Amino acid sequence: MIHRAPRRLGHLAAAAAATAAAATVLAVGHLVAVLVAPAASPFFVLGATVVDNTPKWLKDSAIRWFGANDKLALAISMAAVMVVTASLLGELARRRFALAAGALTVLGLIVAVLALRRPNATFLFVMPALAGTLAGVAALTVLFVSFSEPEPEPTIGPSRRGFMLALAGVTAGVVAVGVAGRYLATRLRDIAADRAAFLLPRVAKPAPPVSAEMDLPVQGITPFVTDADEFYRVDTALQLPSLTRDEWRLRIHGMVEREIRLDYDELLARDAVESVITLTCVSNEVGGDLLGTARWTGYRLADLLAEAGPSRDADMVLSRSIDGFTASTPLAALTGNQDALLAVAMNGEALPVAHGYPARMIVPGLYGYVSATKWVVDLEVTRFDRAEAYWTRRGWAPTAPIKTASRIDVPAAFATLPAGLVVVAGVAWAQGRGIRTVEVQVDDGAWQQATLAEAYSIDTWRQWTWRWDASPGTHSLRVRATDATGSVQTDERVPPFPDGATGHHSRVVTIR
Repeated sequence: MIHRAPRRLGHLAAAAAATAAAATVLAVGHLVAVLVAPAASPFFVLGATVVDNTPKWLKDSAIRWFGANDKLALAISMAAVMVVTASLLGELARRRFALAAGALTVLGLIVAVLALRRPNATFLFVMPALAGTLAGVAALTVLFVSFSEPEPEPTIGPSRRGFMLALAGVTAGVVAVGVAGRYLATRLRDIAADRAAFLLPRVAKPAPPVSAEMDLPVQGITPFVTDADEFYRVDTALQLPSLTRDEWRLRIHGMVEREIRLDYDELLARDAVESVITLTCVSNEVGGDLLGTARWTGYRLADLLAEAGPSRDADMVLSRSIDGFTASTPLAALTGNQDALLAVAMNGEALPVAHGYPARMIVPGLYGYVSATKWVVDLEVTRFDRAEAYWTRRGWAPTAPIKTASRIDVPAAFATLPAGLVVVAGVAWAQGRGIRTVEVQVDDGAWQQATLAEAYSIDTWRQWTWRWDASPGTHSLRVRATDATGSVQTDERVPPFPDGATGHHSRVVTIR
C-alpha cells in the first residue's frame, strides 16, 4: 500500500488524477443505474438532493436568473463543485493516499445513502453508487501507483510517462463507459421512438379554434398559443424521467369506494377531450414569462375520479410523479371543472418529454405546483390535514388560485422611440375568472382603458393594446387588469412566496 505520495507528484497531476477518479465514479455509477434504476445515477441523486434542500430564496433566484435553463445552471455548478472537491482530494492523496482513498469511499457511501432516501427507492438504488465508488478508488490507485518515483531498487512503477498513459487510459475508459451508458439508456428506453409512434386520440368535439380577433397581429406581443419548445418549464427533475407508454400505469386510490388501475391502452380507449388552457408558475415574478397557453388533449379527471367514488370527507388529491414529486390539488378543482385533464398531447402532438410524456395533469385556475404534475402515475384521494405535498412541506401555500395579473410586452424595456403614435400591448390573465378590463398609466397620470382582444375563455390569457400619443421625454408605463368579478389587480408588490407575486408591471421608455 502507498503511505505517501511520491515526491515528484505535482499539484496539477494530483488534481487531474483525483478528477479522473471522480469522473469514473459518476460514469460507472450511471452505467449501472441505467441497468438497475435510472433514478439512482450518482450525479442525479446528488442533483436531486441539492434541489430538494435548496433554500427558497436561492430557488427563486435561480428561476429568476436562469428561467428554463435553471437545470443546466445547476448541472454546471455541480460539475464545478465536484472538480474543486476532486482537486482537494488529490491534494490530500499527495500526502496520505490511504486517507484520500478512504475519503472517496465515504463520499460514495454517502451518495448510496442519499439514493436510498429518494422517492420510490429500493435496495437496488445503492448499487450504482457502490459500483462507481469501487471503480473510482481503483482508478485513483492506478493513477497514483503509475506516478510513483523509482527508488534505488525496482519498485512499483514508472513515473511521468506511466502516469500520462494511465491518465489517458482512465479518461478513455470514462468516455467509453459514458457513451455505453447513453447508448443503453436509449436502447432500453427509447422514449423518442415511443413518442414518435404515439397516435393522437380522436376527439369527438374539438376545442373552438383561436380566431384572428383573439391573436392580434401586433409585432412583439406574446402569441396566443405558445409553441411547445417555447413553453416554460419549471420542475424538480434534474434528469427527465424515462417512461414509455407500455411502462406507464395510473393508480387512483385512498379515500375512494374502489381502487382503479389503468394502463395506457385502457386510458386511450376512453373518450378524449380537448381544451385550450393557460398555465402559470407560482414562481412567476411580476412581468415574468413563466406562463403559456396550449391546446391540451386528454381525459377528464372528473370522470376518472367519479369511477373511483371519492369519499365525502375527502378534500384533496395528492398526485405523484414517477420521480416522486407530489402536488396537492383541491378535490373540488378536479371534480367540478370539466377542463381539468389527464393530458396526453399538447398542440396536436404527443406531450414533449420535458412537459410530462406520457401523461400529466392540467388543472385550470391553479398555479402549477398544486395542479400540473408531470409524468403522473398516482392519484391519492385524501385530505389536506392528512397529507402534504412537495412544495407545501417547504412553506408554500397548500391551495394556490392564480392571481389577476398583466404584463407589458411592447414596447421593450428602455426602448427609445420617436414621438407620436406608440402601440403599447401585452397580455393579462385571471384563470377561472377571466379578464374584464385592462388599463395603462403613463407616469403618474390617469389610468387609460386599453382595447381587449376577444376572449377565448376564462381559463386563458387575453391580449390587449393601447394607442399612446407619446411626447418627448423619459416615461414610465404601468399596466393593471380587472377580472370578471370586478376585482382590480393590486399595486402592492410582493414576491412569489408563498402563493404568487402581485404588483403592477412597468416599463421605462424614452421618446425623442
